[in-house]
Amino acid sequence: MTVKVGDRVEMKKPHPCGAKIFSVLRVGMDYRLKCEGCGHEVMLPRRKAEKGIKLLITE
Repeated sequence: MTVKVGDRVEMKKPHPCGAKIFSVLRVGMDYRLKCEGCGHEVMLPRRKAEKGIKLLITE
């Protein structure tokens, strides 16, 4: 999966605020994602983030 900074992704499980769309802020060993609903930033290990991505929205 080729995820780049600036892409938007739809996750399988929603954030506690209810939003499923996240913006990708950092890609490397960890992914830094920003929730589109509430603006909260989350750091996830690469493996867990890639397993949780349902749809890649490139821009």
